[in-house]
Amino acid sequence: MSVQVTGISGIPLIQKGDDIPAIICANTGFENGDIICIASTIVSKAKGYVRPLAEIVPTPDAERISAKTGEDPRFIQGVLDSSADIIIEYPFILSELPFGHVGVRAGVDNSNIEGENIILLPKDPMAEAREIREKIHEITGIDVGVIVTDTCGRAFRRGQTGSAIGWAGMTAIRDFRGDRDLFGLELEITEEAVVDEIAAFSNFIMGESNNGIPVVKFSGCETWKGHNSLYFTREEDLIRKALHIR
Repeated sequence: MSVQVTGISGIPLIQKGDDIPAIICANTGFENGDIICIASTIVSKAKGYVRPLAEIVPTPDAERISAKTGEDPRFIQGVLDSSADIIIEYPFILSELPFGHVGVRAGVDNSNIEGENIILLPKDPMAEAREIREKIHEITGIDVGVIVTDTCGRAFRRGQTGSAIGWAGMTAIRDFRGDRDLFGLELEITEEAVVDEIAAFSNFIMGESNNGIPVVKFSGCETWKGHNSLYFTREEDLIRKALHIR
């Protein structure tokens, strides 16, 4: 397998109401089987998932947590409002979002956004990925895969990397269980999180400051079979249990 990875230049600063699929199609061509990684930031901007800090009124919980973390209580309230469950509060908020993703500060960000605003993760990243994929097909007649990415930290390791929070046109997991290794032994537990691997490399191309490359195209990826159970259930999540979270 030989994969070509291309950062798509020419994407303007996205505003609410912008047609992301049309903008992408105007700046690159596609072949069947290409995979497009899109930064969640531009998806959220286009859909208006932005809140002015001036309109957020902190609750007592936000004020309490803010006193410990040193962060703006309005920002903390935005994080609480975006969270389905708070796993830890300090030294940072680690929370679960309604669509299953677990992240620091619920993925709420105040960088790469104009003015005193915060940008939220898309409410339903899976639906956003499906919609973008369908519209690209309407415009081009080409079938592509779409991954919506976000930058996340990792337990036990320093540094952030790209992760998939929504995907369409592929399964999240490449399931090797039942296959045999080089020595004929049956694989029993190997499940490869391919969408996260692709998202992580796309993040390397996108950059994290002023690169201005929010869309990355992968050409030549082989297909795979698997499933979409990317997130652990509460019963399976050993880290949550170790933290004594309900």
